[in-house]
Amino acid sequence: MLVHIPALLTPDQLAHFRQRLSADNAPWVDGRVTAGHQGVHVKQNQQLAEGSALAVELGDVVLAALERHPLFISAALPNRVYPPMFNRYQGGMHFGSHVDGSVRLLPGTGQKIRTDLSATLFLAAPESYDGGELLIEDTYGTQTAKLPAGDVILYPASSLHRVNPVTRGARLACFFWVQSMVRDDAQRTVLFDLDNAVQGLAATGADAAARIRLTGVYHNLLRMWSEL
Repeated sequence: MLVHIPALLTPDQLAHFRQRLSADNAPWVDGRVTAGHQGVHVKQNQQLAEGSALAVELGDVVLAALERHPLFISAALPNRVYPPMFNRYQGGMHFGSHVDGSVRLLPGTGQKIRTDLSATLFLAAPESYDGGELLIEDTYGTQTAKLPAGDVILYPASSLHRVNPVTRGARLACFFWVQSMVRDDAQRTVLFDLDNAVQGLAATGADAAARIRLTGVYHNLLRMWSEL
């Protein structure tokens, strides 16, 4: 399941992010420092140093926005979110086809997180750079994402994906992983569709007793499938 989450960040927040990320003292490093065995051979980009003051500052803003966004909560059913990271592609940089690692170590904690979902939050306006499309392969073929600044694409971390070369301008983005309460993508999709249906019925003023029963079905399925 691929989900487009619009307007996670406000225009003011986006302007602040871009100003901070374009500062001369922004701690950009070679993106390969966090690549696994597969990714290190196909990854050409820059990242904010993981755990740097700037990465933590901006990451906390993203996490706070995620906690308040009902579509993200409904689609991801988050249990844990990896601290958001930030990258930059320019001058032909790209990231070849790869699958994200299944487990990541949470920095400084000794704890691990299972990567059920991958997410990219676009920070640069799409017209400000050429290329840089995120291509995600799923059962329906290759899906392309080059979203407005502030929007998020959420997709299964098991998907083969890549970022096309950026041939003009700079592609700025935030990326992170989610360990869901429900690890199975098909089960999450059923719950997401059911949640949307219940909300749609509520918006039309449909039979209240039926809505209550459907809400009960949703929570009973979540109770059956969740891992906490």
